[in-house]
Amino acid sequence: MAAYQQGMETGRTKEREWRQRTEAAQVATLERQIRTLREELDAKNRRFDVDGDQAVTVDGYGYRWRGPGRLDVGDRVLLPENHVSALRHGSGPFPGTVTELGTTYTGILSRIISRAPAAPRQTN
Repeated sequence: MAAYQQGMETGRTKEREWRQRTEAAQVATLERQIRTLREELDAKNRRFDVDGDQAVTVDGYGYRWRGPGRLDVGDRVLLPENHVSALRHGSGPFPGTVTELGTTYTGILSRIISRAPAAPRQTN
């Protein structure tokens, strides 16, 4: 009888492990599909140019840049004050970093004021 119960428990444990692996594989497949669909939607909606200005994403938000020159990912810029930045950074322009070229935001974009000096390097 003990061997039977042990066999049943082993079977239940193996079934739980199998279900967990199966569910994890299904979740991974769904996550890949979602990522692919987001990338396709992003490619269809991404704007790189707005009325002759370069469109970029700065720290997750869309902006436009009139120049001189083009901005690249990693460039530091000075952004105009908005109601959120005033609370976070105080009044006046604040720095940001270009995180993506183009933007998927479809509303009106604020203009970047200027390039900003590179962030100071920390020495240890």
